[in-house]
Amino acid sequence: MAVNKKALSEEDIKMKYITPSIINSGWDLEKQIRAEYFFTDGRVIVRGNLTSRGKRKRADYILFYKPNLPLAIVEAKDNNHTVGAGIQQGIEYAEILDIPFAFSSNGDGFLEHDRKNGTETEIPLGKFPSPEDLWKRYKSIQGIDDKQEEVIKEPYFFQMGDKQPRYYQRIAINRTIEAIAKGQNRLLLVMATGTGKTYTAFQIMYRLWKAGIKKKILFLTDRNILVDQSMLNDFKPFQKYMTKIENKKMDSSYEVYLSLYHQLSGEDNFEVFKQFKPDFFDLIIIDECHRGSAKEESRWRKILDYFTSATHIGLTATPKETTDTSNTHYFGKPIYTYSLKQGIDDGFLAPYKVIRIGLDKDLTGYRPVKGKLDVNGYEIEDREYNVKDYDKNLIIDDRTKKVAAKVTEYLKKIDRFSKTIIFCIDIEHAERMRQAVINENADLVAKNSKYIMRITGDNPEGKAQLDNFIDEESLYPTIVTTSKLMTTGVDCKTCKVIVLDNNITSMTEFKQIIGRGTRLRPDYGKEYFTIIDFRNASRLFADPAFDGEPVQIYEPNEENGDDIVPSDMPDEDTNPEDLQGQYSNSDGKPDHVFEDWTVNGSDKPRKYRVNDIIVKVISERVQYYDKDGKLITESLIDYSKKNILKEFADLNTFLRKWSEEDKKQAIIEELKEQGVLLDALREESENENLDDFDLICHIAFDQKPLTKAERANNVKKRGYLYKYGDMAKQVLEALLEKYMNEGIIDLDDTKILELKDFERFGSPLKIVKAFGGKSNYLKAVKELENEIYLA
Repeated sequence: MAVNKKALSEEDIKMKYITPSIINSGWDLEKQIRAEYFFTDGRVIVRGNLTSRGKRKRADYILFYKPNLPLAIVEAKDNNHTVGAGIQQGIEYAEILDIPFAFSSNGDGFLEHDRKNGTETEIPLGKFPSPEDLWKRYKSIQGIDDKQEEVIKEPYFFQMGDKQPRYYQRIAINRTIEAIAKGQNRLLLVMATGTGKTYTAFQIMYRLWKAGIKKKILFLTDRNILVDQSMLNDFKPFQKYMTKIENKKMDSSYEVYLSLYHQLSGEDNFEVFKQFKPDFFDLIIIDECHRGSAKEESRWRKILDYFTSATHIGLTATPKETTDTSNTHYFGKPIYTYSLKQGIDDGFLAPYKVIRIGLDKDLTGYRPVKGKLDVNGYEIEDREYNVKDYDKNLIIDDRTKKVAAKVTEYLKKIDRFSKTIIFCIDIEHAERMRQAVINENADLVAKNSKYIMRITGDNPEGKAQLDNFIDEESLYPTIVTTSKLMTTGVDCKTCKVIVLDNNITSMTEFKQIIGRGTRLRPDYGKEYFTIIDFRNASRLFADPAFDGEPVQIYEPNEENGDDIVPSDMPDEDTNPEDLQGQYSNSDGKPDHVFEDWTVNGSDKPRKYRVNDIIVKVISERVQYYDKDGKLITESLIDYSKKNILKEFADLNTFLRKWSEEDKKQAIIEELKEQGVLLDALREESENENLDDFDLICHIAFDQKPLTKAERANNVKKRGYLYKYGDMAKQVLEALLEKYMNEGIIDLDDTKILELKDFERFGSPLKIVKAFGGKSNYLKAVKELENEIYLA
């Protein structure tokens, strides 16, 4: 008897037709076929202080030629669909995953989409291409010869228990390996902070090293902590072959070298790197390359120019593109970009909410009365001062106190041991802020003086606590004040609060600061982070440059005869470590040590300071990161109503869907995908006693709500339960109580019968028998649900 394919589910079609066809064409079920392949974690949705996960993206099949070298994606549909019904979803996923071939099938055959050639072909069920067929086609399309193939096929480093690369890391690694195999020597990878740039760099290094084409490798960075973290963690497999360059000593016996660029370049005109011949290194990876490697006169550039024959790979979260500095000009366009928005949408990075605090003197400005003296007896220059002046040219003591008070107020409401970074104008401002925050938290400081610390480059006591702040197991320090030291390269996975009380005009600096909070640590209770913004710096979120592709900026000067094609641009560079933490402000002027109060010995102070001006908080606004990557400012109730109405145009549509849906939770999950978290909405609207149904009807459709108790009592009043036998009636009453007390909406889940509340009735099997069997039990529960939701 012929099988009726139309009656089969999608899972049946896969098991009986699609999987056998793929296996019969030569694909190894254990090593090459991955079914039900989840490649994202699902976006973290934040409303109020509650979080939830959106849907994870999942492909039906991914087919790998070699581990981490995927060639094809297959999307399946049941036989009531056409053979090509799943191809558009397959193409979408193939583009995300950088897979060359996409297929769809309904069990009758396959439709193939060749992404490189843009062609589609129908294939009989028994003619699915083999791994070698697809690999040969891919090699031909990409122009890969046999020698290049050997490099590209070199396996990843993997030991039992190791993490597998995420899809975007795999893309970055594979694209880089293929480009280098083909002879490209300048490459740029742009990956958002927290997405594993160092792990990606390790896999690139390892595969090229094992393939034998890059035997001497240099990893350059600008922070000592980055070198140490890399050696202990991601680079550990290189342990026997790896060294850290220190004390101006170069030992040629190693194969992998890690160094701070200023240690390698040396001081006093002694260039340490010249102890090696120019062709010593085959590969140089420059971490955080936005820090200046592309400036022609920078120390990094001297190193790169000396080892010019090596392959240079730049890694950055924030490529620098100004009239003076261009990463894309030096390294070329990024070979791959994985942005902050992508990371948040995929659920690999923490989303953020922004609390904008408006202070009256920030919004209206301040002008001193004529002849007013500051606390040090200096006459304050008569002009209008605004937020750009505060703590840079003019200190208002009460403003510092108000910032400290608002930060403390927030932490007291959520968790006073939430790791917090307060970014200040300069070192002196960071010290005053430290003192102000201490005075707001004297009880905790009395228990441990390290609860609040200033961590700036000039302060060895503070810098010594940086590792403890980063350490997930260390409670102290909890709150740190800083200026520039912690804007980049500090891997603080547990940072939950970032406070902006500095003037940020550089998009690069803004991205780096925000990157301090983007790492997810659900096991630590960190699924999002909060930005408390006192200077309207978060306006930069709306700038298209915040998450856009880097664009090279170049301004040729016709009078100088500059070529329309940009050349390398000279610019001086200063090593941040040499300045001992006195990093430049966003206006390019250096920080000053806070003891120096006058300008070049004149009578005019560098900063005026007043302590008799009262500052008031006049506005607070909470914004959330929505599913489109924008900050929403409307109330949670208005936002939820708008998104519920997107799903259900009117009350009748919602009621019909609710009645027809066997699993009510499916409706709740649909709304969650739209950013509607009903628990947060219930808390915000102060409707704790409403179930999900009444909450939706009340908020979105302005219906008078009934509490769970009122709905349960209405069922009892109608006498509906009396048509059942004694035991069945008691079971339904117990289910009704469960609904009333806990708001359970899917009462037909038989697992409920395993709960302690139902032990008195016997086993689930005995309970179901009281209704005359499972089908009658489910019918009775369905009727109970309908009775509950009668108007």
